[in-house]
Amino acid sequence: MPSPVDILRTVFGYHAFRGQQAAIIDQVSGGGDALVIMPTGGGKSLCYQVPSLVRPGVGVVVSPLIALMDDQVAALRELGVAAAALHSGLPPAETAQAERALAAGRLDLVYMAPERLLGERTLDLLAGTQVALIAIDEAHCVSQWGHDFRPEYLGLGLLAERFPGVPRVALTATADDATRRDIAQRLALHDAPLFGAGFDRPNIRYHVAHGERLRERLLAFLDTHHGTDSGIVYCPTRRRVEETAAWLGGHGRTALVYHAGLPAEQRSASQRRFLREDGVVMVATVAFGMGIDKPDVRFVAHLGLPKNVESYYQETGRAGRDGLPANAWLGYGLADVVGVRQLLAATDSPDERRRVEQRKFEALLGLVETTGCRRQALLGYFGEQLAQPCGNCDNCLDPPVTFDATQAARLALSCIYRTGQRFGVSYLIEVLRGGNEPRIGALEHDRLALYGQGRERTAAQWRAIYRQLVTGGYVSVDVDGHGGLRLTERARPLLRGEQTLHLRESAPDKPRRVRRGGSAAVADADQTLFEALRAERRRLAESHGVPAYVIFHDATLAQMAAQRPRTLVEMAGINGVGGAKLERYGQAFLAVIDAVA
Repeated sequence: MPSPVDILRTVFGYHAFRGQQAAIIDQVSGGGDALVIMPTGGGKSLCYQVPSLVRPGVGVVVSPLIALMDDQVAALRELGVAAAALHSGLPPAETAQAERALAAGRLDLVYMAPERLLGERTLDLLAGTQVALIAIDEAHCVSQWGHDFRPEYLGLGLLAERFPGVPRVALTATADDATRRDIAQRLALHDAPLFGAGFDRPNIRYHVAHGERLRERLLAFLDTHHGTDSGIVYCPTRRRVEETAAWLGGHGRTALVYHAGLPAEQRSASQRRFLREDGVVMVATVAFGMGIDKPDVRFVAHLGLPKNVESYYQETGRAGRDGLPANAWLGYGLADVVGVRQLLAATDSPDERRRVEQRKFEALLGLVETTGCRRQALLGYFGEQLAQPCGNCDNCLDPPVTFDATQAARLALSCIYRTGQRFGVSYLIEVLRGGNEPRIGALEHDRLALYGQGRERTAAQWRAIYRQLVTGGYVSVDVDGHGGLRLTERARPLLRGEQTLHLRESAPDKPRRVRRGGSAAVADADQTLFEALRAERRRLAESHGVPAYVIFHDATLAQMAAQRPRTLVEMAGINGVGGAKLERYGQAFLAVIDAVA
């Protein structure tokens, strides 16, 4: 029986396990169950793939999406591993071939959706073969407290009865304490040890932009840092997705569209192109992303707000799965805050669930409005303490300027009160700045003592103040009407002069487009060789009919570009170059290095 380290080196081309991988693999290889909480990009797949190759029999992997199954099977086959998937998207002939291989014991791993696995025909088929282990990926889908509950996962507890003695491992990237307990209970993993690898993704740099001209600011950010990189831009509505994709396309970006309102064929085509090509930007609603195994996503951007920190963490976690530097950029304004609150208020969820969702959204607002280290705030939400500021978020790298906003906030709050607590931000700013909006004269608001007292601040600065008063809980928004602002109890001590307030200063924004032209994954000195290696990888991927990253990850190409191996022996020392890939592709990439270096 080969050792886990032997499998890691000869099959996967890596030379050492990371973090808790070795402990998890030892537990499962030895026949024990496990519950694994590991951040995206932490190497969860190896935690069941390696034991499946160590133990006799076939490893059965439960996965929620066809795209994820197909990608992982393609990647394993490139490594020389006998893998197959069984799902509804396969032609009958391929399904029959996979089932024959499974029954004959010729497979190392087989991937299935939960509903396929729990069918009596599949259970009978597995009962007649030797099962090495059962891995339940995206295990948070079993929890009704999770943010991505899937009812079909509920039946997976049956596996403990049908396959006694077969080790089972449940894996997820996001699960709070309540969700972890739910996973253990519903999957009958009562005695399984918990392996928690932490939530920190140190290679991701977090940025938040507040206010206006967000598309222009996003484009400037991408042109500066991600000239040739692939990434995802999330938008809250289908209309905004389509408008943003068209706008980015008009500015030289290859931008695709993905949302639930598109025909299935178009969604599939966009997803395939995103997975297989370099430099593609997927503009999408949150309908896109779960199970996307593309490791070289260099940025994830949000034009608008997610509903909670869990969603934000999972969505941004799709960047930098290969461990190389990546960026998470989020831009929003007051309208986005109001939009999410309206959405939460309109749900028909039970009151308890609605209160939980509202608290989660308030926690997200705290994260995006903080003037401290964003990583400390993010990890703190999940119960982890980061002793020192991370040095790799916008607030650490460029500390925000704050000012004593006590008087300005009192004026803003007084304007809400004096105008009857029924107007939106634009009208209130017109009153404060002494504008000529027709309603002001008609309602005699130009006779208020505060009319025109805010002329020294721009409209953008007042919008920033109102946004922070809303997110800070001093002001509520009428989510059932036309967005009118109302004072909350928290505003009372501020208006009475019993409290002071410091807010983030709204700096003038002048987006600049600076074309970088390269990839954030490698040093400038290695860009030419890296791009040549990517071109060869793209050629090979097209000829094999697989996504480019299945040939080699960006991290592997970046190491080649930096170390410039000249022989197959030296190439074998590059992480991600296992025996099968060395034999299949080694000479082709050595030729590129010889030609360019």
